[in-house]
Formats: sequence, C-alpha cells, structure tokens
Amino acid sequence: MIKIATSGKIDVVQDSYRRFISRDEDSFDGKYPTSRKVCADSMKDEKSHFESDEESMADFWGIAASIDIYGCDPDAIRDGDLIKRFTAELCDLIEMKRFGETQVVHFGEEERVAGYSMVQLIETSLISAHFANQSNAVYLDVFSCKPYDPETVRNFARKYFGGQHTIMNVNYRR
Repeated sequence: MIKIATSGKIDVVQDSYRRFISRDEDSFDGKYPTSRKVCADSMKDEKSHFESDEESMADFWGIAASIDIYGCDPDAIRDGDLIKRFTAELCDLIEMKRFGETQVVHFGEEERVAGYSMVQLIETSLISAHFANQSNAVYLDVFSCKPYDPETVRNFARKYFGGQHTIMNVNYRR
C-alpha cells in the first residue's frame, strides 16, 4: 500500500490506477534567487509526501514522474552547462547511475517551443526535460524501474531552477 501525507500547500490525489497528481501553489514575491546552487545533500533529509514499503514496490514495475515547473529563473533555463550540472546532481541525489553523457541541445523554430532539451539515459531507464524559453517553464520527466522519491525530484528541480510553483503527475507502471 502507498502511504500519502498531505500538507497545507500540497494536495495529493490517488485514483485506482496508482496515479498521483500533486500541486504546489506557493506564492511568488517576484524575485528570483540570487544563487541557483542547491546542495543535493541537503535535500536528502526533506520529508517526502510519497512513502512506500517493500510490499507495495513489488506491485509495480517502475515509477514515471512528470513535473512541470513554472516561473523559473530565465537565466537558469537558458544555461546549457547549468542544465548538465543539474542532471548530474539529480542523478546523484536519487542514486541513479548515468549511462553515457547528458545530451543538451537548444532548438525550436517556433518561439512557443524554443529552448533547451535534455536527455540522460540511466541504467534503469531515462531522465528528460524541456526548458521553454517563452514561458520560463521546465517540463521534467523521470522514469525508472529502480524506486526513487518523486517529491525529492520535484523539490530539488524547483529550487535549482528558481521555480514559483509546480504540478506533478506520478504513475506507477505495471
């Protein structure tokens, strides 16, 4: 059984397919952080809203988290080297072994979709993201057959890119 905790800022909904939708609607004061450096070690102690026991982990094959981060720092999402560092630090944080180099490519002829895209293969699947210049949003996807905490990923990515709020969908794949 998956155990879910909720707080005043996060609503978590579970349906019969083990799909979770979580919204974080924090207010934003209009200022981006002066430093985008987020220490991955400090994230390991944060309380998760997704707790699982070994019995429930056997019920599914993998975890797919889609995290939309809005109101990001424009300089951060336009920095290819920062995106590569984020990816390496995220993999270390959630203990995923990278397979090959991180691919970060800037493209998009349409202004609406222009920005960097990132792909990182991991031994248990992959991590990908698109960084949309026009909307200053990050669309991050993490899929792995090795268990990880989606809430840890969301918190780390939001802080790293200075996001205002997030929407996260988590699917437990069978």
